[in-house]
Amino acid sequence: MELQHVILKIGVDGKLTVDPAKFIEVFHRWVRDEALPTLLIDVADYRHVPNGPGVMLIGHEADYSMDQAGGKWGLRYNRKAALDGSNADRLREAFGAIGAACKLMENEFAANGLSFCRSSFELFINDRATASNTPDTFAATKPELESFLSSALGHSEFTIEHHPDARSRFGVTVTVAKPFDLSALSVTP
Repeated sequence: MELQHVILKIGVDGKLTVDPAKFIEVFHRWVRDEALPTLLIDVADYRHVPNGPGVMLIGHEADYSMDQAGGKWGLRYNRKAALDGSNADRLREAFGAIGAACKLMENEFAANGLSFCRSSFELFINDRATASNTPDTFAATKPELESFLSSALGHSEFTIEHHPDARSRFGVTVTVAKPFDLSALSVTP
């Protein structure tokens, strides 16, 4: 199964310590300064939507957002453009992108104490035609996810929990026993 259109969300560790309006300024600066390796285009403010996308950084290949989906603030990476290579290549790219963005955001708000969780994250595949949210899809993808995560984390002390709901995208929550380094997730196995 080819895993395209990977979405990752790393939640804020604890409560959000920053006024969400500040994310608008930061994302505009990231566009201007070309702070990330993909083409960044614009910023959209959806803070008025309950449990919604918050503040979005729109890109050509991928979008980033400080979102509050599920009632929890976090940084979300949404790969829109298809990528060549293996599933591990696509996962590595997504984890590298979200790790770099989280580190940048933490640096932006170091004085406010903003940090991202190092013990869990959410992973979705935004392609219902290829990865429907079923137990069969989970069974088919779990070994590949476990292999990638074991290599990237350097250990196998994690759980992968699938939330089967046919109305939702395929997604899992990964909980890690030892805190991970954001940079570790993009390391080539």
